[in-house]
Amino acid sequence: MADFVRVDSWLWAVRLFKTRSQAQAACRGGHVSVDGDRAKPSTLVGPGTRVVVTGGPQTRTVVVRQALRKRVGAPVAAQAMIDETPPPPPRVEQPGLPQRDRGAGRPTKRERREITRLRGY
Repeated sequence: MADFVRVDSWLWAVRLFKTRSQAQAACRGGHVSVDGDRAKPSTLVGPGTRVVVTGGPQTRTVVVRQALRKRVGAPVAAQAMIDETPPPPPRVEQPGLPQRDRGAGRPTKRERREITRLRGY
């Protein structure tokens, strides 16, 4: 059993969560799955186990390479897991909204209609 550790403890140790209680809350909320099954905080993980963490700006998919019980530095944490998270999609450049010169007064009705059309209302 030395090669297995609780999933909440491991998520905290490899720095996917700032605190262990945040990792526990994510497990209880259904945001963590281990090998495709929803995980309780006490679920055991070992080398080769796939852990998926959802609920943030992106979904993180990692494979356990080394079972850690204590929090370690960032370089050691990076070696303890294989990050299979797909890269985020490229950002789409949006055209800037036209700016009126300061002190130019209130927009005319025609300008208000153009602003409305540009914003897509």
